[in-house]
Amino acid sequence: MKVTLTTNKWLSSVRQLTREKWQLGATILAGKMIGLGLIVLAIMMVPGIFGTSAHAAVTAKADTSALEHSILTQTTSAMNSINTVWTLVAAFLVFAMQSGFTMLEIGFARKRETVNILMECIFDTCLCGILFYAIGYAFMFSYGNGFIGLHWFFLQGTTIGNPTDTYLATGVPIIAHWIFQYAFADTCSTVVSGAMIGRTGFRGDILYSIGITGFIYPIIGHWAWGPDGWLATMGTAGHFYTGLGQGFRDFAGSTVVHTIGGMASLAGAMVLGPRIGRVFARDGGGMPAGHNLPMAAVGGFILWFGWYGFNPGSTLSAMDAIGIGRVATNTTLAACAGGFTAMAAALWWGSTKGKFDLGFTVNGFLAGLVAITCPCYWVSPLGATLLGGVAGFVVFGGVKLLEYLRIDDPIGAVPVHGFCGIWGTLSLGLFASGQFGITGPYGPDNTKPNLVTGLFYGGDASVLKAQAIGTFTIAIAVFVVSYIMMKLIMMLPHPWKLRVEAHGETGPGGLDMFDHGASAYDLEDGDVSLTGLFEEKVPA
Repeated sequence: MKVTLTTNKWLSSVRQLTREKWQLGATILAGKMIGLGLIVLAIMMVPGIFGTSAHAAVTAKADTSALEHSILTQTTSAMNSINTVWTLVAAFLVFAMQSGFTMLEIGFARKRETVNILMECIFDTCLCGILFYAIGYAFMFSYGNGFIGLHWFFLQGTTIGNPTDTYLATGVPIIAHWIFQYAFADTCSTVVSGAMIGRTGFRGDILYSIGITGFIYPIIGHWAWGPDGWLATMGTAGHFYTGLGQGFRDFAGSTVVHTIGGMASLAGAMVLGPRIGRVFARDGGGMPAGHNLPMAAVGGFILWFGWYGFNPGSTLSAMDAIGIGRVATNTTLAACAGGFTAMAAALWWGSTKGKFDLGFTVNGFLAGLVAITCPCYWVSPLGATLLGGVAGFVVFGGVKLLEYLRIDDPIGAVPVHGFCGIWGTLSLGLFASGQFGITGPYGPDNTKPNLVTGLFYGGDASVLKAQAIGTFTIAIAVFVVSYIMMKLIMMLPHPWKLRVEAHGETGPGGLDMFDHGASAYDLEDGDVSLTGLFEEKVPA
């Protein structure tokens, strides 16, 4: 009875609800259902929006990785830019050495060939730039085979197989690397003229300079410095002399630049013969004094300064701060020791015995600079001092040897660059300290597999063997090819013959007036014609 009454009351209440109340109730119910649906949807989607703990970690890791990649990219780009600027500054220092070479040669030569030397140095620089742009850099530094590069002529196609357009792994753009290496090629070309001063016709100079700069230097240089050169890859699996386990090393060019230039200069001096009137020591004469020793000495100092681009710049990396400092220090100490020992040798045994000879002292510190150019990265300051000191004795002995053999080298180019370049290259196998490995765009790599150790520091003879193979092979190859080239030019008729006509050498004003129509000095200033002085007189 009670249940029936309650039911009737509930039905009566429902009947009393108005239409508006029904609509309000339906709206409230619909709103709550929609709200409940949104809550369920949010539960499903919130992990994707805000992340659960696991999802948040993955997202954070991805964001951090992207940030790290961005920072790494920017840092690498900044390092490469700094390294490029460093390489260019070094290139400019090396290029400035041309003024030093010019002054040194003029100072040690006779004044009648001053304009000729100026023209040779300037023209060789211009010619070298065009040839090294067109073919030289391609022959030397592009990929090809063990003997010659086959790509990048006129600096074209440098991105083929090299999308970053930088030289190998250095991070330095090829266009900047070209400038640096052009300065080196110009140095080699200038060295060649040193032993040929005073009797080479200017047209003959043009011909042999084309051969040296366009072909001999870059092709033979590729053997040691090319990315696939047979000396550079020597001792590695699948290449020449695998069992040696060592490649040929020449950090800044004792052999590649200086020995090539020195040996080509020796070939030219031998083909040309001595200057007219030159009397050698064994015949009662000696080397004629240079006409302007102050200019020669200042030229030597300019070369020394330029060497701070030559050697430290060869790191191609400003990030290797310790390596740069070590190379610069070693360069300095070797030069100092070479100048000291050459001066001492001349004082004790020279033709001016008991006197302090300026010419030998200048060539002595240049000898030390040439010698340290190969091993400068891998030796200690003590080792640099010792090998530079030996170079001073080498240049003194080399000058005496050429004098005995009646080979006329007015500047001392062959002993300084040829002989001391060989000595410096060999010295790596003796003085490498075993502490230093390889330089790189982001710093040095001194891990054990890369360390270089010479005999004097507990190493075996493998480094010395590799150095001997490299430097003697290059020296012999350059001498033979250069000798043949010089002989062929010597066979040409005047005015293209290698040696100038006799009256061009001995007439008033010498080579300057004969080939260039100008003199650096007044002809009346102590200059006389040498014509007839050395001709045998026929009795009437």
